[in-house]
Amino acid sequence: MKTHRPAATLACGLALTAALTGGARASDEDMFKGKTIAVYIGFAPGGTYDLFGRMVTRFMARHIPGQPNMVASNMPGAGSFTASNWLYRIAPKDGTALGTVSQTLAIDEALKSKGVQFKAADFNWIGRVTSNVEVQVVSTRTEGRTIAGARTVVVPTASTGPGSPSDTYPKLMNEVAGTQFKIIRGFPGSTDGLLAVERGETDASLTSWNTMKTTRMNWLTEKKAVLLVQYVTQRSPELMDVPTLVELANNDADRKLLSFAVSSAEIGRSILGPPGIPADRVAILRKAFDAAMKDPELLAEVKKSNLDFEPLDGASLAKIVAEAANADATVVARMQKIMEE
Repeated sequence: MKTHRPAATLACGLALTAALTGGARASDEDMFKGKTIAVYIGFAPGGTYDLFGRMVTRFMARHIPGQPNMVASNMPGAGSFTASNWLYRIAPKDGTALGTVSQTLAIDEALKSKGVQFKAADFNWIGRVTSNVEVQVVSTRTEGRTIAGARTVVVPTASTGPGSPSDTYPKLMNEVAGTQFKIIRGFPGSTDGLLAVERGETDASLTSWNTMKTTRMNWLTEKKAVLLVQYVTQRSPELMDVPTLVELANNDADRKLLSFAVSSAEIGRSILGPPGIPADRVAILRKAFDAAMKDPELLAEVKKSNLDFEPLDGASLAKIVAEAANADATVVARMQKIMEE
């Protein structure tokens, strides 16, 4: 009998392990099976937040155990603060509420921007679809279509709200480069800002290069508008003739300020969840996001549409966010002063 006990013990152990493993798989499926995961987009339809948010919604669900439904819903307002605050404070914390909001989220927190009711690093960052190159589009009907011209005439520019890039970046140019951008607020999204330029309500607007090249490239080819500046630290390979915001710096202090301001480009178009989601659910969502970014159908769509595409995993993204949220106090203080003015 003694000679059989080790074998019996091993058999029991294997059976128990199999049962536990099977239980874990079932548990993973049970977490989201029959559920609906809502993806809240912090801007109005038409821009790249909407585009990429809906793309993730379409492809990510098929990679989540239990095959839940995923639906996208727009929640515009206050440069995406409406959605950001709702996700942080009110949204369910079981993984059934996700979102895509302004890439400046961490900077907004560091600056203590009015309306911020969140800590960027406390969100559960699921993953990034792409980094983002934002550009200042200026109509050729104004003398302000060059940096030199924008120093001599007032250039009305559309803004989606205080704290948004469309509000902050022109202010920084006014401070560092001596331009005369006039901020016109009240536009729900970048598409509305471009329409304002088209209708003559403003002479300029901020949008992503991705939106520009996929929806309004004719503005450039027909010389209806120009790209005045790109809001990144180094020129995009596709925009080597367009200066970066950092290039407008007059000294090292300016460079530090402007580099901090455009650091949000690395956060880009990302998916996040509220704080408090259990770690095992976050792991499932991150794994599903990473798988979606390699989905052959998604990759084919990206290629066909000529979209920018530079995915990043959630853990790496979270580190970028934490660094931006804890920026140098001197730089933050200077930027706060500019924004208040």
